[in-house]
Amino acid sequence: MRLRLYLILSGLLLVATVSHAKVRLPAIFSDNMVLQQQTRAAVWGKAAPGKKVTVKGSWGKSARAEAGADSTWLVRLETPAAGGPYTLTISDGQPLTLNNVLVGEVWLCSGQSNMEMPMRGYGRQPVEGALDAMLAAEPSFPLRVARLPRQASMERKWDCRVDGWNLNEPDAISRTSATAYYFGRILCERLHIPVGLIVSSWGGTAIEPWMSEECLTSLGYSLSDRQKNYSAKKESAPTVLYNAMLAPLAPFTVKGFIWYQGESNRPGNDPEFPYSRLQTAFGKMLRDNFGDGSDKQPFYFVEIAPYNYSDAEALEAAYLREQQARTLDLLPNSGMVVTNDIGNPVVIHPAQKPEVGRRLALLAFKRDYGLLGELDFSYPVYDSVKFEGSKATLTFKTGPGGLAPLNQDIAGFEVAGSDRVFYPATARVGDWFNVELTCEQVSEIVAVRYCFRNYKVGTLTNVFGLPARPFRTDNW
Repeated sequence: MRLRLYLILSGLLLVATVSHAKVRLPAIFSDNMVLQQQTRAAVWGKAAPGKKVTVKGSWGKSARAEAGADSTWLVRLETPAAGGPYTLTISDGQPLTLNNVLVGEVWLCSGQSNMEMPMRGYGRQPVEGALDAMLAAEPSFPLRVARLPRQASMERKWDCRVDGWNLNEPDAISRTSATAYYFGRILCERLHIPVGLIVSSWGGTAIEPWMSEECLTSLGYSLSDRQKNYSAKKESAPTVLYNAMLAPLAPFTVKGFIWYQGESNRPGNDPEFPYSRLQTAFGKMLRDNFGDGSDKQPFYFVEIAPYNYSDAEALEAAYLREQQARTLDLLPNSGMVVTNDIGNPVVIHPAQKPEVGRRLALLAFKRDYGLLGELDFSYPVYDSVKFEGSKATLTFKTGPGGLAPLNQDIAGFEVAGSDRVFYPATARVGDWFNVELTCEQVSEIVAVRYCFRNYKVGTLTNVFGLPARPFRTDNW
């Protein structure tokens, strides 16, 4: 009887020891994953303290580390040019193998509901082209998506829940961010290499919950009400989404970031913490967490689209868009997709997600992959204005093809005199880079605004049909 008990206890001890000894990986590491190509990709996990851990890719590279006193270890594994499938084996004496691993381009995609909006849409709110995309989806197409379910935490987490990595199959696609999916699919098709998307988003959230405690406090931002906010509405508290949905992913090696958020930060023009200051710090934080802190990783974001909000004529969304645009001057290697032409007055989630994805991909093709050569598709951006009584002439910066449409009235412009009352203006393209405005109600124009409302859709574009960025010449 004693011998039998001894054997049982010995067996249980052996099982417990083996179980403890086997390496543990964060959920972001799994079968079907994508690693960033031609880099030293971060791979990390936990093992018994002092254990030697070897990480080996079937492409012939390996790296070793020793688990620290806190059980954690991290290696940097050299990755080849895009390709696969490969296996990735992690061993502390007991091997753990990940299968069907691809190497290619990895992008982190985050934001609120317009990033979260899945291909299957929201209730009564469809996504253009989604059904055709799902019907055409084939698992052999080398696009993989890892999606994080909603989760929040007052404390920084080491691991998180991840749905994926998912193959390019209809059911998985239906749950995938439409903005991210169209962006990734275009990249995959045009680059002819695997693409991996990590999607971490939560609708209705401001930017502060996505920022780390260190990032916010370095700005002088007070966290004194964080627990109160968490108790009232957990996703509204500063840092809690970073703690649960970004920090556990770091330092996963990515090519860059796409960000679609801002609606919940309207109007965003607080003098101490304007949205441009927050978004710039957020972009730098991502580079510190998922790169080496340099500007080499692109940060591309989407302008919030026209929508009525409190009132179509109100300005809170206009101020936020203005703050978004200011980020471009503050954060190197950033880019903004203009969406002034695809809003909806009564639906805050525009259906035209394929176009948003295409415009994000255009930025990447031009800046990161060199696919467009000398082609310049720059959105028209206001440069200067000349006032002459009831006439104003605006000059824009854009690509060499100039402004459009030619010989047609352009919607979206308003002008005001010294009384600061704005009236609609008649606007037409003059030469290639000028727009001429007139207004019978204003004898001396002193200010011009273009689509500077919650909801106002303009028709000024460049020669490729990409819309002009909203702006104002005044600071009222």
